[in-house]
Amino acid sequence: MTARLRVIVGSRASPLAMAQTEEVLSQLRERFPDIDLSVVPITTTGDKHKEAPLAGLERGTFVKEIELALINGEIDVAVHSAKDLPASLPEGLTLAAIGRRQDPRDVQMNRWGLPLAKLPPHARLGTSSPRRVALLKAFRPDLELLPIRGNVGTRLDKVAGGDYDGVVLAAAGLIRLGRHAEITEYLSPDLCTPEVGQGTLAVEARAGDTRIIDMLAAIDHRPSRIALEAERAFLGVMGGGCEVPVAAYAQLEGDQLHISAMAALPDGSRVFRTRVTCDAAEAEDGGRRTAESLLEAGAAKIVGGR
Repeated sequence: MTARLRVIVGSRASPLAMAQTEEVLSQLRERFPDIDLSVVPITTTGDKHKEAPLAGLERGTFVKEIELALINGEIDVAVHSAKDLPASLPEGLTLAAIGRRQDPRDVQMNRWGLPLAKLPPHARLGTSSPRRVALLKAFRPDLELLPIRGNVGTRLDKVAGGDYDGVVLAAAGLIRLGRHAEITEYLSPDLCTPEVGQGTLAVEARAGDTRIIDMLAAIDHRPSRIALEAERAFLGVMGGGCEVPVAAYAQLEGDQLHISAMAALPDGSRVFRTRVTCDAAEAEDGGRRTAESLLEAGAAKIVGGR
């Protein structure tokens, strides 16, 4: 009797990370029922420093330990939120599959059930995202944007506890956790440009592991990959060490890719935006051109090191 092929998948241990990993595993089980898939939860540096402000954590803080386990052969596959990945991958690793993108928008929930435009003056909203702080301040300078950490459930509980009037989160996380009914308002990407990769799952493997790469190719969602390639190319030009919030959001329509991007001062007093359309076959080039267009539109004045 032939032994079943065993594949070990690494993931962060939070409820959302495990739900995301299960989304990937369910597709693999459907296509490869004879493969034994097991999950290993891994604690990352970002998970260990739960009280540290997210603004002070470099991009990649929530993936480093998982990638190291992959490089060392302790796991065969890593599942990440694409927004957590730095602009470049460690040598020897590759994005073998990109999951279908869930709703990339930001959302807000508040105690009154009101849209953002109608919140009372000086309403207190919890978010630890410098991008969200800048864009919400640009829209409503009176709002009090307060830092908040913890998993999705913890953040929602803090709002119910009275320390906050509301919270701003990613729609995708709430949808994947089955808590989308609690959303008060979906925020337009024209107001809150989504983070690079927001709502997208990135499945990483060792570049030389053809067996795993061939398996993961079966669940690769090409439209989501094209959008992510453009957004990550944008990030590569802007640099992972930017001192100001930057973001890009790509939408595929037929064979055309529409990319919107922004850069803002942390207090929202200045926001620069741009839009670029390119052929889907030139996604990475389009992402780079978007970054260059944004810099030319004035973002070079506020982006550190330029």
